[in-house]
Amino acid sequence: MRKRESVIAVIAIIAVAAVAALVAGVARGRSNGTVLSGAGSTFVAPLVAQWTPAIGKAYGYTVDYNPIGSGGGIQAISTRQVDFGASDAPLTKDQFAGCHGCIQIPWALSATSVVYNLPGAKSLLHVNGVTLEGIFSGRITRWDDPALRKLNPGVSLPSTRITPVHRSDNSGTTYNFTDYLSSVSAAWKAKVGNGVAVSWPTGTSGRGSSGVAAQVSQTPGAIGYVDVAYALASHLKYFAVQNRAGRFTTPGLRGILAAATSDRKPASDDSLSIVNPPGRFASAYPISTFTYVIAPRSTSKAPALKRMILWAVTKGQAFGPRLRFAPLPESILAVDRRAVAKIHA
Repeated sequence: MRKRESVIAVIAIIAVAAVAALVAGVARGRSNGTVLSGAGSTFVAPLVAQWTPAIGKAYGYTVDYNPIGSGGGIQAISTRQVDFGASDAPLTKDQFAGCHGCIQIPWALSATSVVYNLPGAKSLLHVNGVTLEGIFSGRITRWDDPALRKLNPGVSLPSTRITPVHRSDNSGTTYNFTDYLSSVSAAWKAKVGNGVAVSWPTGTSGRGSSGVAAQVSQTPGAIGYVDVAYALASHLKYFAVQNRAGRFTTPGLRGILAAATSDRKPASDDSLSIVNPPGRFASAYPISTFTYVIAPRSTSKAPALKRMILWAVTKGQAFGPRLRFAPLPESILAVDRRAVAKIHA
C-alpha cells in the first residue's frame, strides 16, 4: 500500500510541476518589466500555460500563474497577494465582500469529465446523474451494479469494487461536479450540497486535478472527476453522461457549446450557470462550466491587467479548442468587455 501511495504522490508531483513549468515558461524576449501574478484554478491552468508566452510576445508582460486551486486563488486575490485570481466557482456574497472591490469575468469555457479506470473496458461507457450520485454517496459500490449494467447493455462489467476519488483542496471543479449532483438528486442537495469543498460520504482524495488524475490512474475500479484537459493529458477514459434530453453526450466542443447557449444572460455579478440544462438543449454536455478571472476594480496595474484579460477573451480563445476549451460566445464577450472597463488605476 505504501509503495502504491508513493507512486501516486510522485505522479501527482510530476504533473503539478509540469503544469507549473508550462505556466512559468514565459517567452521573455520582449519583457518590458511588467509582471502580472495570478493564482487559482487548476482547471484553467493548461489554457493559461498556452496564453502566457503569447501574452509575453504580444505585450512584453511576464505572467506568473500558480495553479493552487480555486479556493486558494480567491484567498490570494482577496488579500492582494496576486494581481488576479481564477476560479471555476462564482464568488459568493461573502467572498465578494471579503475581496474588497473585486469583479469576476468569465474568461474560459470547458467541462468536467467523469474519468474511470476499469482494465479491459472501453472508453465512453454510459452513466447518468442518478447513478453518479449513487456512486459518490456510497450506495453503488461495484461495477456490475444493476444501474450501470442497465445503462451499458451488452457490456460485460466485472464485480470490481468502485473507488470514488474527489478533490482534497477547495476546488471549482468540485463546485461544478457537486452542483451537477445537486441538480439531479434532491437527496444529495439536502445532505451534501454543492461547493468548492463538501463533506464527501465516501471515497479517497487527491490534491488538484493532477492528484485526482493520478489516483484514478493508479487505482483499478476508480471513478473521479477532472476537467477534460487533464483527462486527455493523462490518457484517462471518461464517461458519456446522459443529459436531460436523454442523450449520452461527451465533454467535447459541441457538447460544451450547446450547454453554454443555455445561459446567455449573466446574473448581476456576471456569473452563469450551465449545469444540467433543459432538454431542449439536446446536444449539451451536462457538467459544463464557465471559469472566471477575478480582478480588483482598483489596481496600479490596471492598464496591463485590462489588456491581458481582453487578449485572453478574444485572441486567446484560439488556443482553447485542442484542450477542449470552447470559444466564448459573442454574448459573453460583450459582458466581458463591459466588466473589464470597470477596472481602473
